[in-house]
Amino acid sequence: MANSQIARVIKCAPSTVDRKLARMGRHCLLYLLIMLEKGRPAKEIVYDGLESFEYSQYFPFYLNLAVEKSSDYILFFNESEMRRKGAMTDKQKAMRVQLEKELGRPDPKAIEKSTVKIFEQLISDQKHVTVFTDKHSQYTKPLLDFGQTVTHETTDSKDHRGVHNNLFAVNRLDMMLRHGSKNHTRETIAFSKRRQAAIERMAIFSVYLNFSMDRRQRGLKNFTPAMARGVVGRKLMYKDIFDVRLFVFQHEIPEQWRQYYFREVETRVLPNNKGHTLKYAA
Repeated sequence: MANSQIARVIKCAPSTVDRKLARMGRHCLLYLLIMLEKGRPAKEIVYDGLESFEYSQYFPFYLNLAVEKSSDYILFFNESEMRRKGAMTDKQKAMRVQLEKELGRPDPKAIEKSTVKIFEQLISDQKHVTVFTDKHSQYTKPLLDFGQTVTHETTDSKDHRGVHNNLFAVNRLDMMLRHGSKNHTRETIAFSKRRQAAIERMAIFSVYLNFSMDRRQRGLKNFTPAMARGVVGRKLMYKDIFDVRLFVFQHEIPEQWRQYYFREVETRVLPNNKGHTLKYAA
């Protein structure tokens, strides 16, 4: 559901839903980091991006997703602001020019820079990692810079997307996100109004998919990606995840996720981008 739909169903103000989701998102970011440290280093990583929007279709962005190939476990994610592309009418092209003149143009190498940040986090001091991607041009250079530490295998995005496709783990995640999160549904009018909010919803979704959702909807039940990865021994419920409060200053957190935690991601078109500044609730 979109936030406004949730508010109507549970009969509260939309701002209440926004605040609760933001707080849950912060908790889930820390939870994902803690569980990433508990698990074994991932030796085979599937990596790709999902294109979505903030505010309107003039402000697209990429969710960059890294998934462990053997378990379908979401290891890490970040985002990259993008420029609107694809077929546009003359009027739409003129609007894009006007918006970029007023607000500035997104970094054309944003995806490349985000890819570097993800693999700096995941590869760390590992001796060797195999990374599977499609043939996106901005994936190649960052992975080449890791030298012999990374073996980069590419798959054509036009290949059949079945279980035998090397990108199946991330293709499955894209499908689940499009299906299960209203702000990423294709041709939706419910996309996130702020990229920051999309990040928080992505953190919540990642925890849900990793720890509380069956890895396969047919066949083996009550077996989650986190169980396949070996970080937990059973399917987790809401209370298991949110029972203990997590504090950001008790954990080492990557700089980009620190920005996410403190709500420092700004949406260009909106004048007010309120951060998370509560000293006693950090």
